[in-house]
Amino acid sequence: MTESSADSRLLLLSIAGPDGPGITSTLTSALAEHDVQVLDIGQSVIHDRLNLGMLIELPQAVEASMAIKDALYSAYELGVQVRFTPVSESSYAAWVEAQGKPRYILTLLARKVSAQHIAAVTQIVRHHGLNIDGINRLSGRIPLGADLTTTQACVEFSLRGEPVDASLMRGEFLDTANRLSVDIAFQEDNLFRRNRRLVVFDMDSTLIEAEVIDELAKRAGVGEEVAAITERAMRGEIDFRESLTQRVHKLAGLPASTLGEVAQQLPLTEGAERLVDALKRLGYKTAILSGGFDYFGRHLQERLGIDHMFANVLEIEDGRVTGRVIPPVVDGARKADLLREIAASEGLSLEQVIAVGDGANDLPMLDLAGLGIAFRAKPLVQESAKHAISTLGLDGILYLIGVRDRDTEKLWRQG
Repeated sequence: MTESSADSRLLLLSIAGPDGPGITSTLTSALAEHDVQVLDIGQSVIHDRLNLGMLIELPQAVEASMAIKDALYSAYELGVQVRFTPVSESSYAAWVEAQGKPRYILTLLARKVSAQHIAAVTQIVRHHGLNIDGINRLSGRIPLGADLTTTQACVEFSLRGEPVDASLMRGEFLDTANRLSVDIAFQEDNLFRRNRRLVVFDMDSTLIEAEVIDELAKRAGVGEEVAAITERAMRGEIDFRESLTQRVHKLAGLPASTLGEVAQQLPLTEGAERLVDALKRLGYKTAILSGGFDYFGRHLQERLGIDHMFANVLEIEDGRVTGRVIPPVVDGARKADLLREIAASEGLSLEQVIAVGDGANDLPMLDLAGLGIAFRAKPLVQESAKHAISTLGLDGILYLIGVRDRDTEKLWRQG
């Protein structure tokens, strides 16, 4: 250190080396002998290699050289390296003032994270004037040679600052996500992010990998006609109510027994059971708000243990589908109203609600919820929703609320 830096009362200690028990304890014990104040501290361990940083303040009565000497000796005994960097008071003051800047969480999800993925998102972050304060891996360790069709990888970035152009930045994230086949979520890091309490799901093509009405139509011999209308409705090209009327009309005469056959064959979406189970264990309430049919909603509600369920009622007379829906129709506006009602009944604010869906009729509830997620959605819905997941299964939502794989593994070991 230079002569001027030797008189500095503020020092940044950077410790690196093999991880092991007692390193932080031993080093801080050495510093405690000199009544050192710790102004900031952070630690990470990557593949059993420790990186520990401490910003310390030395009392006026203490010689910096003595504190440094004792810390160096302790580091030598521990087998780690320590570096001291003087910090000016003006630099420290600027750091303190920066704590009032907005904070955000950027979540990168993929089957396996590559350097290209990280480079792409961090270039966008830098371009829009945000600083990275921390990086954490939320997913478990992926074995070499693992089947990448089933793996999950998630890296979370803690950001500070104000985006130069938030709308443009979100567009760049979406373009990058589509180009690299990853998911990128960008959300404000506030109290509500850590206090969500209700998750509301669409059913068809969200909780289940099927459109029930299409499956019924196949058995009624009008599969292609109904599927075409469904596709147009999900893309937002046709009003949902009108599309529902057209499609249900084509089911007239279908035996009611067909509903039970279809219900038994509905495939759950990847990660659905794991997600709902984890949410229940964490104390969340769950709901299904579906433009599909309540017969299947009740079946799914019982299977997964969902708290609330609302869907359209398919009229049946004399053991056959009449081709009509009993009012009120659960369309996009009705879903938003139901979300409000459920949140109010649970004593929650809308900011504490997560909504998940794939179709254009889900957009009202996605916009209303504190965290709206377009799941494997049509392009229009992806572009309109604040967040999207297309690469991973439904349990990828756990990463967006900050849950690590090791947290859920601990839940299941306890349960």
